[in-house]
This record gives sequence, C-alpha cells and structure tokens, in this order.
Amino acid sequence: MAIKFADRLKRIKPSPSVTANALVTELRAAGRDIVSFTIGEPDLDTPAHIIEAAVESMRKGDTHYTSSAGTPAVRQSVVDKLKRDNALEFSPDEIVVGVGGKHIIFHAMAATLNKGDDVIIPAPYWVSYPDIVLLTGATPRIVVCDEQSDFKLTPEALEQAITPNTRWLMLNSPSNPTGAVYTEAELSALASVLRRYEHVYVMSDEIYEHFVYEHAKHISLLNVAPDLKSRILIINGVSKGYAMTGWRIGFGAGPKELIKAIVTLISQTTTCPSSISQAAAVAAFSGDQAPVKEMAERYAYRRQLMLAGIEKIPGLRCLAPKGAFYLYVDVSGLLGKTTPEGTSLQSDADIVLYWLETAGVAGIGGEAYGLSPYVRFSFATSEQEIERGCQRLADACQKLS
Repeated sequence: MAIKFADRLKRIKPSPSVTANALVTELRAAGRDIVSFTIGEPDLDTPAHIIEAAVESMRKGDTHYTSSAGTPAVRQSVVDKLKRDNALEFSPDEIVVGVGGKHIIFHAMAATLNKGDDVIIPAPYWVSYPDIVLLTGATPRIVVCDEQSDFKLTPEALEQAITPNTRWLMLNSPSNPTGAVYTEAELSALASVLRRYEHVYVMSDEIYEHFVYEHAKHISLLNVAPDLKSRILIINGVSKGYAMTGWRIGFGAGPKELIKAIVTLISQTTTCPSSISQAAAVAAFSGDQAPVKEMAERYAYRRQLMLAGIEKIPGLRCLAPKGAFYLYVDVSGLLGKTTPEGTSLQSDADIVLYWLETAGVAGIGGEAYGLSPYVRFSFATSEQEIERGCQRLADACQKLS
C-alpha cells in the first residue's frame, strides 16, 4: 500500500538551489565539465583556529547534548559579537543557536503562524522563505521589488501590503539573490511604517553582513529603530562569513518570549546543535577576525571580475551588487533568440538550460527567486572558474540568432 503523505508536502517544492547543485554534481559524476555558479557557499576553507577549537573540544570530551538554546559559551559569544560588530545590546536569554539560520527561521515561523496569517516577502527573495511560510499553513504575500527600486522594498509598497492578517515581514540585507543593501535612510523609512502596525514582526536576515562593497555599509533595522526591538528577530550565523556552511550553526536574536518558544520547538525536533560545532562557533565569533576581512577582500575582487565578464556579453545586463556574493543578471535581451538547434528561448529557464547543455555553465533562473527574467550567478568560486564560465557564456550567446 502506498504511503499517504501529509497535505503540507504538496504546498512546497525542493530547494531550487540545492536541486541545481545536485544536478551539477550528477553531471560531473557522468564526466561533464561544468562551471557551477549555483551554490551560495564559500569555496574557501574554514579558518584554521576555528578547526583547532573544534578538535580541542572533542579531546576535552565536549561531545554530549547541550541546552536546546545552545551552550552558555556560544550564546555569550553571540552577545559579544552583536555588541562588537553591530553595536547591539542583547542578553544570553535573548539568543538561540540552531542548526543553521534556516533552522531558526523555520522554528520562528512554526511558533507564531497559523492558517489565515500572512507574511510579507519582498521579491526577489531567498528561495526558502515562501516555502517555510507555506509549511506552517500561512500565506506568503509576495511584494515584487524591481530594478527601479534597486530590488528593495519601499515604504509605500510595505504600507500597501500590510493587512490585519500580516504577522511578519521578511527582510534580507545584504540580499540573496540580488546583493541589495538597505541604507540607513531606507531602513528608517520602513521603520516609520512598521511603527503604525504593532501586530507586524520583522525577521531580519543578516547572514551576509560581512560582505559589502564600494561605499555600502551593513546596518541592522534594529540600529535605526531600537524602539522596535520587541518585534525584531535577527537571523545570522557562521556559514557565510566564516566559511562554515557544513558546520550548521546559525542564531536568532530577539524577544525573550519568542526565543523561549523557538527553544521549546527545538527541544522536540533537533534537541540541540552539534556540541562540536558550537565550540567552533565560539572560536569564530570570539577569535581572530582577520580571515573574515580577507574573505571579503577576495569576494570584492571576484565581484569585479565577474561583473566585467558579464558586461561584455551582448544581451546580458546587471546591477552591481552592493553585498553578498551573487549577480542577479537580467537576461531579457536573450528572450526570443534562437539556439543553433532551432529552439526559441522564451524564459530564463530556457536560457539556463541552454547554457548548461551547450556551454556547461550552471546558474539558477529568476523564477526560483520570484522575479524573471533573471539568472542568479554566485561568485563564491575561484577566479579561474569565473573567467572560464564567463568566456563560455560569451561563446554560447554568440551562437544565438
């Protein structure tokens, strides 16, 4: 007899970025030479002092269950990090450490949303936001933010989107996939709207905070609106800034009541994060920060390299990202063109497939992020791969008629 699955599974789809990366792995295993710009993961290694801290924790026997909120040491390291890097004051009981940032986001939504509730999600968005909301039975309310607003939510658009059913606004700066970074003035304008709607909470995803370029500066909504602290949940972690994606450590910083609810859910799901990874996170947050700055400089160079490569290709156009490590490339100039095989390119999905099959270059279509026709490219890869990939894209586009 076939397994009867829950209806909630019908509401979501597998993560497009994870699916794209799995396809790249499969093609490479079959012998294809693929340049992958898909995965949002640093290609650089975890700094040595962090690895040593994890090894030492194992040698000392720190290999057991911890508090569901995280060890006192890791929560204090988060408190210290927020004060040092962000000028924000928190106490350990306002911190929860989980198995990555997504883990905290999911538990926060599960703890607060019911059927009939709405969550405002500016598009382009990180692929998991809408599906996490859908899993709770609530409704994602997508607000499209196009290039005219630099892919950022305006106070006017926020005001129009809020209803009595709105429970959360999901805000991501620096942004995946566009690299948009909200300025102090832009955040202040959004805060002015939020003050009029006390029933709306804000999930502020700041996981790319260390990677900002040119004159951009990362600022938290809480920096400009400290009076909204009781309604803001900050999401961050070690994955991007410290090249620790596989260690699976993220954190939430927010109101005590919300943190307590999240911890209750974690106690019945994952119990706690890895004790070894938590020890590593303490070293990451509390130790030498020079590797983070070195990575940021490396990504700044790669950003320029990839922008230069993309700008040379007719039919492609891209706003220079102010943060994160992605380009969100406008491919509208290729729509309607015909491949050498006679196929007409009618969507960004068609273009992504053409590049993969013809050029061996993998990106992710804008449909996954809520705004087409675009393709997201990650430049968290080597300079050699960026140059190879851009040349292949140029060659493939030249073959179109």
